[in-house]
Amino acid sequence: MKAICALLLAMLSFGCGYSSPKTTPPQSGIVPAISQIMPNTASAGGQGFTLTVNGSSFNANAVVNWNGTAQTTNHPATNQLTVAIPASAVATAGTVMVTVTNPGSSTPGGPYGGGGSTMSETSSSVLFTIM
Repeated sequence: MKAICALLLAMLSFGCGYSSPKTTPPQSGIVPAISQIMPNTASAGGQGFTLTVNGSSFNANAVVNWNGTAQTTNHPATNQLTVAIPASAVATAGTVMVTVTNPGSSTPGGPYGGGGSTMSETSSSVLFTIM
């Protein structure tokens, strides 16, 4: 009798146990693509200018990165971004990598977990030349 009770108790404790909430791994985000930057060159020591980035799959919160640093980005039209590049950024000759990043997002699933999140995605780089 004791063996049967112990067996039933063991089955109940394993069958009714608490399990931790499942977390969903981040899903891939939308990868932006740059088709053109204007201008694509500047003179070393020249004035600041507005850089226009045309492309596709830009989220509403997409940002332009100038040599890996996120810039304050405007969204004047669908698939177009602009940023103000200061004269200090073109003071010396060289090349600069321009990319666009769609920041990731996290959607909490309330008190029971779940929800989902997307990863941040960055476009391939386009080179800007300072002559």
